[in-house]
Amino acid sequence: MNSKSVMRGMIGFYIFLFFFYLFGPLIVMSITAFNTPSYPQAYPFEGFTLDWFVKLWNHRAMMDGLKNSVIIGLGVVSLAVPIGLSAAIIMNQIYHRARGLYYLVTISPLLTPGVIIGISTVIFWKDMLGLTDFTKATFYKGIILTIFGQASFISAYCLLIFMARLTRFDRSQEEAALDLGASYPQVFWHILLPFLKPAVVSAIVIGFLSSFENYNTTTFAILADKTLVTVLAGEVRQGTNPALSALAVIIIGISLGGAIIYEILKRREQQKADLAQREAVLAERQEAVA
Repeated sequence: MNSKSVMRGMIGFYIFLFFFYLFGPLIVMSITAFNTPSYPQAYPFEGFTLDWFVKLWNHRAMMDGLKNSVIIGLGVVSLAVPIGLSAAIIMNQIYHRARGLYYLVTISPLLTPGVIIGISTVIFWKDMLGLTDFTKATFYKGIILTIFGQASFISAYCLLIFMARLTRFDRSQEEAALDLGASYPQVFWHILLPFLKPAVVSAIVIGFLSSFENYNTTTFAILADKTLVTVLAGEVRQGTNPALSALAVIIIGISLGGAIIYEILKRREQQKADLAQREAVLAERQEAVA
């Protein structure tokens, strides 16, 4: 035994502790979803059952909260992604001395507590939409207010994602297209947007997940409506049951399935790109020989 083997053993031990701390609660919760006791219990395992998934499906408040969470998430994505993209494009084009102030203004919602955002959203839109009874009856609703409140800071996340991608963009491509007669909309749709496609997908996923799990802003802006997170918070206060574990198993399964599908598609695209590159190199060599 030498110092290198001891170091490798210590590193392996800490890695094991890290993954055990990370995945241990998820494994225990997954076991409780299939155990028969009415209280979440992983050991002893008294019997296998799927009743908690049935009870979860029949839990009307939770299903309504899930539906509202999906609607809010889609609404937030439809607002936050275009706003973040527009802000990132402006950031990339304005005079460099003004970028510091502009960056501070656009990122400030991330520094604001969610409680303040939720309360201010309700107060602001109550005064704005209270001008007429029609607008208040149409827009002053918990789901719409929650979309406005969440989009105000999730758009800042999208801004950071687009900025990270735009730092690698070659502006000479836009200038060349404009010199060749392309209009600004054509440059955006055919040059800039295809380059930003990975960032757009990332912003959509992160925006939806950030909206789906948000609690602080949602609990104040949702008014009388409920989301999945607020329903879960109320259920936990009254005492948890394995139906919540069943919900966790479903969410974990969807997350793992999505990650696996994404990885498979990404590897297939990489294989196609590598094949196309090899074919191009082979064609160049044949032309050189000829």
